[in-house]
Amino acid sequence: MECTINWMGVDGMSFVAQTGSGHMLAMDGAPEGGGHNLAPRPMETVLAGTGGCTAYDVVLILKRGRHDVRGCQVQLKAERAATDPKVFTGIHMHFVVSGKALDRAAVERAVALSHEKYCSASIMLAKTAAITTSVEIVEA
Repeated sequence: MECTINWMGVDGMSFVAQTGSGHMLAMDGAPEGGGHNLAPRPMETVLAGTGGCTAYDVVLILKRGRHDVRGCQVQLKAERAATDPKVFTGIHMHFVVSGKALDRAAVERAVALSHEKYCSASIMLAKTAAITTSVEIVEA
């Protein structure tokens, strides 16, 4: 995996990442840190990537189990250390999974498998952060 980050100039703290798969991702700092608030903060992208990683796993696990999953939303709330390095110290992930006649145990198992075995991002962040999860199932 590769990624190149380019600073967008001396008048701010905006950066553009070009991923190895050829996609662009903008990031910016907060105004109090010299940024212009034009894009997500770098640590927000870490959190978003973690949510995407685990949502991907949950949907894939449920589909492979032939469950009729129709939607998956992950709401993440994170806490960071007060001093540098301001690592994540706590992350709560609330999964809202929709589908037809979804089995709660199957959804909870998919979430657990993601966090224990498959999601590289959440497994990596669990080295510094206490990660908790909750599940809500919506009939769709």
